[in-house]
Amino acid sequence: MAWSLDNELMTKIFNSISARVAALFACHFFAFGLFLPFFPLVLEFRGLSTAEIGFILGVGTIARIAASPILSNIADRTGQRRWSILIYSIMGAGFISLFFLPGGILIASIAMVGYMVIKAPILPLSDAYALDTARNTGADYARMRLWGSVGFVLANLAGGSLAAQSTSWLIVCLTIAASFATGLVVMSLPKQQREHADTVNDHQLRVTPFRSFWFWPVLAVLGLFQATHAAFYGFGTIYWQSIDVPKFAIGALWAIGVVAEIALFTIAGKLSLRFDPPVFLVVAGIASVIRWGLVPFADTLLFMGMLQLLHGLTFGAAHLGAVAILAKVVPARWSGTGQGLFTASIGIQMAAGIAVSGALFEDNPHAPFYLMAVVAAVGTVLVLLLTPLIREKTRLAEAG
Repeated sequence: MAWSLDNELMTKIFNSISARVAALFACHFFAFGLFLPFFPLVLEFRGLSTAEIGFILGVGTIARIAASPILSNIADRTGQRRWSILIYSIMGAGFISLFFLPGGILIASIAMVGYMVIKAPILPLSDAYALDTARNTGADYARMRLWGSVGFVLANLAGGSLAAQSTSWLIVCLTIAASFATGLVVMSLPKQQREHADTVNDHQLRVTPFRSFWFWPVLAVLGLFQATHAAFYGFGTIYWQSIDVPKFAIGALWAIGVVAEIALFTIAGKLSLRFDPPVFLVVAGIASVIRWGLVPFADTLLFMGMLQLLHGLTFGAAHLGAVAILAKVVPARWSGTGQGLFTASIGIQMAAGIAVSGALFEDNPHAPFYLMAVVAAVGTVLVLLLTPLIREKTRLAEAG
């Protein structure tokens, strides 16, 4: 009877932790769901030109890519992921608050670039915390992560209703509030215990896969699958507008993709018991070839909607496969750094993909999507070739 009560209590505690990790993702992505689509509008309302907005976003993107692994590594080295997320969240809110100061491009640049840099490590560190929670309690990572997608959709809806010059200040206020909420939620979580010094020698603390050659091509391939979305993220809306898809339908098509992503995350825990991570990546690659290869032929809303359902695989399966591989081959102590490097890998390849897609789009709007299909096919072949290596490194990491 006592064992039953103790077991029930532990289950409640673990469920409580899972709920708070889910809230952490929701708060972070709510802020991101406001920032990504609507802050270019905020800059426009402040009188900045399209060229100035593009310059600020370009500089911010480069700085964010560089900052993610560096700031994540600082958190790993100190062993203070929760405090790091809190500090980064408060600093992010501070940078966004600069929008309430008068000024032109200088103030806007400091606010935008500062925010993009300081918020860059929050998702990798949140992923690292969630993966440790899953490893230590048996919680379902995907079910915690899906609330990030829910938060992103809610932010899109809220931002869309406020996307006017007279209400843009409310978008800024909501972003600040979401940043503070992220910090509050993370401090409600229990501290993750670092491995006891008596059980880990100095050599083991310094051993990471980051110094091994094999890690870097694997990291590049993991990022490649997300980068196949470059044409869609950069020019999907413009493409649909060019073929006269109504604005309300464009919004619905984006929503279908996120709903498909959430649906996959809901059942991913059961799937992961049957399939190892490289299988998720292969499925994502095949789905990407189909999705991007058929975009130019989708001439009805039904056809477009069916392709958007594949987002659950092209994004969701690729994300789950990648973070699972990193969780297995990167020691828990350095998982924030590993996730930060993964984010940087995506960012570099995504930026390159958007730049190339932009040049192709001017000549032929279909060409960027064909290119993404080819890249996805190459990525699928590379994963198949790397799978024996990934499985071997996973086995060694679990044994050692």
